[in-house]
Amino acid sequence: MTAAKTRARQLGFLQAINRAQREEMTRDENVILMGQDLRANVFGAAAGALDEFGPDRVRDLPLAEAGSIGVAAGAAMAGLRPIIDLTVASFVFGAMDQFVSQLAKARYMFGGQATLPVVVRAALYYHGGTAGHHADRPYPMFMNVPGLKIILPSTAPDLLGLLKSAIRDDNPVLCFEDANLWGRKGRGPLVPEGEDHLVPLGKAAIRREGTDVTIVGIGHGCVLASEAAEQLAADGISAEVIDPRTLVPMDWPTILESVSRTGHCVVVDPANRTCSAASEIAARVVEECFGSLRGPVVRVTTDDIHVPFSPALEKQIYPTKAKVAAAARRALAG
Repeated sequence: MTAAKTRARQLGFLQAINRAQREEMTRDENVILMGQDLRANVFGAAAGALDEFGPDRVRDLPLAEAGSIGVAAGAAMAGLRPIIDLTVASFVFGAMDQFVSQLAKARYMFGGQATLPVVVRAALYYHGGTAGHHADRPYPMFMNVPGLKIILPSTAPDLLGLLKSAIRDDNPVLCFEDANLWGRKGRGPLVPEGEDHLVPLGKAAIRREGTDVTIVGIGHGCVLASEAAEQLAADGISAEVIDPRTLVPMDWPTILESVSRTGHCVVVDPANRTCSAASEIAARVVEECFGSLRGPVVRVTTDDIHVPFSPALEKQIYPTKAKVAAAARRALAG
């Protein structure tokens, strides 16, 4: 095995982020990086960026999320392509007006005279004892906002390709990264250094083919779905696992075609249950696949409660492999 292939196989989430940003900043001088603690590289996603691209293109921002998103919107309308690192996803709440009233609407409000090629990166730091102020999974809220695109990859190669595509897109894209996956190395096809690896927005991936039940997994939920599928296979149950990768736009044809074949559907979503991404997927499946369904559409989500600081309590509220397997059996039994 060549050294390049070895490096590609071991691609991790932070390496994918760093590589995507570096490659796009090299390709296009209008791509700039802004965020909190970038020059110190506290979170590891901006390693070497300051030395390579200089202080004009790598800028630390104050702990003011509303100001950060406002600056990004203005910079984009002036011709730049900002990547904003908000670090923790819970911090988006401090900038909701800028997200909803400015970033999402400006291109429409100006009749297309301005584009807003802004990428906002935010990590989902749940399941790690970070408690209520840092453990939110707010991506479903933004699915309700026209004008925003949303990506949530479950593998490092997909993160690399989706982030590069997002940076090139002329619309604002929110990139949510499940921190539970940061320690996992690359899965899927090899991505050698030097290859311009792009994953199109709005295209789901079928992680495992199956005939009995469709399991749609979001972020870490896709990993749990794959693990549950292995467990179900031992009992003769064939589960098809679909990773949407992009929540807006959603690849509905892939999901609906799969459910139409299997007749059963489970959705695994780390967000809170009410008005989750799982809720929207379940509703669409019922609307468009009702004649094919042979059992209930079952959601596996996080309980609608605040995240407790106690690790013993926290781990009970999230989806698990056992919960996913049980949900598949319930769907089949229906």
